[in-house]
Amino acid sequence: MKKFLFIFVTGFLLATVSQAQKIGYIDSNFILSKLPDYNKVQQEMDKYAENWQREIEGMQKDLDKLKQDYKAEEVLLTEEMKQKRQAEIAKKENEVRDYQRKVFGYQGMMFKRRQDLMRPIQDKVFTAVEKVSKAKGVQIMFDKSGDLVMIYTNPVHDYTEYVLEELGLAPEQNTAGKQAGGTLVDKPEDLPQTDSLDQQQESAPEPQQKTKPKPASKKKSNN
Repeated sequence: MKKFLFIFVTGFLLATVSQAQKIGYIDSNFILSKLPDYNKVQQEMDKYAENWQREIEGMQKDLDKLKQDYKAEEVLLTEEMKQKRQAEIAKKENEVRDYQRKVFGYQGMMFKRRQDLMRPIQDKVFTAVEKVSKAKGVQIMFDKSGDLVMIYTNPVHDYTEYVLEELGLAPEQNTAGKQAGGTLVDKPEDLPQTDSLDQQQESAPEPQQKTKPKPASKKKSNN
């Protein structure tokens, strides 16, 4: 119910604003996917994640070995030695858990590293959006990829392609069949496939030859 109310209020506000001011929207996820710098960041972050994951797996193996050794030697240990080994295992478990949270948790090393690498790219996109908005007279620009729920968008208000052009990406490098300003054209792959004329002729059934009726034989008169 709350979600429906939010969508209704958002739609009402957009309709009210559109009557007084020129509005538009962009798709930031699509814009980022077209930037070479963003793809480099993604590859670099994958390497960071792989290295950190390898470290955690190494720590987990050490922990598993401590547990296995303790289980194998438990019957030979005194109560004091058992408590000491159990404390050592618990300490190692906390280290693994804390390091995993430190790397991949909220506001962790992974998050902060990605934030640092993405900041220059985000600033570049924001600058391009600002220039396009001023050039096109758009007072309010929404992000289709954000948390704002847009249940309907008229393509005429889509300025994604303008922002891409401002970033130096030629239109042919972007989505096929979509032009700046929301003008849509048919894509060849969207058209129904049709056979060529030769294929149609080959696949067409051969016409049946009509046999001409034989002329009736004339009877010879006896006269």
